[in-house]
Amino acid sequence: MEPGQSFTWQLPTKVVFGTGTVRKIGEQARALGGTRVLVVTDPVLRRVGPIEETRKYLEEAGLAVTIYDGVEPNPTIEVVEQGLTLAREFACDLLVGLGGGSSIDSAKAIGLMLNNAGSISDYWGRAPANRAVPVIAVPTTAGTASEVTWVTVIKDAKRKVKMGIGHPNLAAAVALCDPALSTTMPANVTASTGLDALTHAVESYTNTSTEPISEALALEAIRLIGANLRPAVAKGDNLSARERMLLASLMAGLAFANTRLGIVHAITSPLGGYFPVPHGVVNAILLPYAMEFNLIGHLEKHARIAAALGENVQGLSPVEAAGRSVEAVKKLAKDVGLPAGLGEVGVKEESLPEVCAEAMKNVNIPINPRRPTVEDLITICKKAM
Repeated sequence: MEPGQSFTWQLPTKVVFGTGTVRKIGEQARALGGTRVLVVTDPVLRRVGPIEETRKYLEEAGLAVTIYDGVEPNPTIEVVEQGLTLAREFACDLLVGLGGGSSIDSAKAIGLMLNNAGSISDYWGRAPANRAVPVIAVPTTAGTASEVTWVTVIKDAKRKVKMGIGHPNLAAAVALCDPALSTTMPANVTASTGLDALTHAVESYTNTSTEPISEALALEAIRLIGANLRPAVAKGDNLSARERMLLASLMAGLAFANTRLGIVHAITSPLGGYFPVPHGVVNAILLPYAMEFNLIGHLEKHARIAAALGENVQGLSPVEAAGRSVEAVKKLAKDVGLPAGLGEVGVKEESLPEVCAEAMKNVNIPINPRRPTVEDLITICKKAM
């Protein structure tokens, strides 16, 4: 902690964590005053079971339930508006966001708009007057930590932007974190969401708005990911690895909800507006190159990241020890089978100047450990191509 440092740390969401906790969803919904529940999810989960399981527990508690399964990756304004129409028709008084970050973000956005006028895009950079209708967030992936952040990311396809809309009024009322729900995740999704969580932890830990509570959470999240992502990818039903990965994602989310992030997320926000790229995959590709750029901003912290990821830094110079963090991230991403370059996921180099100019406006740029120029961001992206 810096001498004389003061900070505010906020957690608006109740966290219920543990294997089997999804069975408590009816109890949690009742405690929030819910009677009519809209479950916001995606069509993939229809095939693997959690939707009907969740519906059963809600209905056993005496709640009326309907399902909106129109969520898509990088959810758009239209996805929110369709869900909002159904929520109003059903007269729902509680939402369940079931799935990955896209489903939980959509549920949070729908909940907000049930109690606020206009369109969700009106609240990009403007505070909503009223708190969202209560949302219970039930993650089935270990990566975005949307269940404990007060941000929703919604794509405006017409303007080619991903809007990060943030305010405590958006926070889920309850995060119901059941590791067993993540055992059906395919290996590629496990890998990409795991690197998403790692990016959250690294950027929260190293940025200039960090503070002691978030630092402790972020560093432990890095250690947990380094030890458990490989086994979670290798064998999806490894419940011990799944539990620790979900915990790591949760801890990283609690950290960055209070500190924000860095240049990786500054870049991926507009990049996701230009190209239909998976957020976690793009984070994984960019992270080591962003860390390489940021090393001189905090050598000691990057050396600790290296050690947390299992690197032996004993006897190395500060520069060498810090550099091991970059190599550790590259090795982890390679071991879990993620693409090595942006070109592999459809990013076009000719769009980088426009993307990076937009990235320079992002709220994470001023708190990055090293102040970048637009040329620096372009260089990082070109190295990652």
